[in-house]
Amino acid sequence: RNHENFDTFDDSYYDDTIVNENLSLTARQNIRKVKTVCLDYIKHFDDSYDNLIFYGSTGVGKTFLTHCIAKELLESAHSVIYFTSFDLFEVLSTATFGKKYAEDEVLQQHSAIFDCDLLIIDDLGTELTNSFTTSQLFLCLNERILHRKSTIISTNLGLSQLTDLYSERILSRIMDNYVLIKLFGEDIRMQK
Repeated sequence: RNHENFDTFDDSYYDDTIVNENLSLTARQNIRKVKTVCLDYIKHFDDSYDNLIFYGSTGVGKTFLTHCIAKELLESAHSVIYFTSFDLFEVLSTATFGKKYAEDEVLQQHSAIFDCDLLIIDDLGTELTNSFTTSQLFLCLNERILHRKSTIISTNLGLSQLTDLYSERILSRIMDNYVLIKLFGEDIRMQK
């Protein structure tokens, strides 16, 4: 996805007339602020430990931003692993339940989930949630926090929906250890 980087980032898709009352910003002012946060995140990746969660409705640029960050960090020789939440839980469950059948590749992916410099979990909440996925998500986020390994999550869910879907424990981990970044605006895919 070479076209997805900060140079091709175009804030003209974000409205600059309507102010969001909760944030007191227009969508365009907000995305410019978010872009600055992302660039700072990359710049200080090695000297300050941070995690990000992008949340907001479909098509407002969450995945695009995670790709931009991943590209920059890969270019500076960091290990970055990108999973949709569906694929993440697929690997976690195969490695847990199918250990003797799991191929080396799955087991390598499984250990990389915990060891890589940056783990990106895209579209959290689109997978089938159950007590297994909830406990695995907690384990994954918690282990990475304990070892000061950065994680970026993107989700279409609001914070209260995250609590409903997962657990208070997961939400409190996120609230205490993640920078919350709300994105809003019109669906960019529709505009294109």
